[in-house]
Amino acid sequence: MIEPASERDLEIMAAQLGRTMRGVLGIGARCACGAPTVVVTSPRLPDGTPFPTFYYLTHPAATAAASRLEADGTMAALQERLAEPEVGAAYAAAHEAYLADRAAHGEVEEIAGISAGGMPTRVKCLHAVLAHALAAGPGVNPIGDLVLELGGWSPERCDCDPASRGEHPIPR
Repeated sequence: MIEPASERDLEIMAAQLGRTMRGVLGIGARCACGAPTVVVTSPRLPDGTPFPTFYYLTHPAATAAASRLEADGTMAALQERLAEPEVGAAYAAAHEAYLADRAAHGEVEEIAGISAGGMPTRVKCLHAVLAHALAAGPGVNPIGDLVLELGGWSPERCDCDPASRGEHPIPR
């Protein structure tokens, strides 16, 4: 479910990512403190650029957890899991779900059939599959669910720095 993004959400995400937000459709997931964790982005940015990453991870602690797993070789182990028929089929279904979610906000010919994170046949970006899992909920993206399980970070516990927490001012 996509929640509308408030001006405060846009400020927090800009602080999280260090850049102005573009093409925001809403918030796909939040931290326990209420800060945005996943932004949902239009499949075509306002300047006309195609943007396949519909679910984009913004939360610094979640991003750091995915980066640690990529650096320690976990991505290769997750890639091997795709050979398991049940996991491979569920990951292919996650790809289709991702495409359907994005298509509801416009078809963009340049990115037709492209989801994120390497889906449906590769594990290429743990940030993308984690963002999808957080936004879609448990059981939709099996690799994203595993990243959440293995990453040592949880949206149930606030690990935000003070600038990212909903109750703290954004530094200028």
